[in-house]
Amino acid sequence: MKKLIGLLLCTFALFAGAPLIIMETSEGTIELTLKPDVAPLACENMIKLAESGKYENAPFHRIIPKFMIQGGDYERKNGTGGQSVFGKPFKDECSSKVRFEKPGLLAMANAGPGTNGSQFFITTAKTEWLQGKHTIFGEVTSGYDVVKKIEALGSPSGRPKKEVKIIKMTVKQ
Repeated sequence: MKKLIGLLLCTFALFAGAPLIIMETSEGTIELTLKPDVAPLACENMIKLAESGKYENAPFHRIIPKFMIQGGDYERKNGTGGQSVFGKPFKDECSSKVRFEKPGLLAMANAGPGTNGSQFFITTAKTEWLQGKHTIFGEVTSGYDVVKKIEALGSPSGRPKKEVKIIKMTVKQ
């Protein structure tokens, strides 16, 4: 029992004070805990885009089972758009403090080094080959069952079998 209490206290201390994103989707709600100590630009970007309502009605346009679910293109809604809050792409914030060694990680989608905009993805498997190529800036802390539900609507090509949208994103600091 003491070990369990200790584990719970450590978990609480780890996430205490970290910003939360409550992402309501057409398939359910996902709670994401951000890591501003690891990726301050990516966190600021998501927080400001969420607070401005930009992500509302943006689809998860790319869903690949056993890999990830991707969304955040609020401009074109097809994976070809999505500007950052900085008005231009921003640099990668890859860190050895966080690694692509488990599912449920929140990371920036990009088209190469230094091309981060508004798009993000949530991993559904270990994706170690992405280390050093994509910025991890948070993780799912509740609603991973919803992530799996969305993943089940994907295909090997990434084209969703059914449209899945972000309804609303709320920030809790």
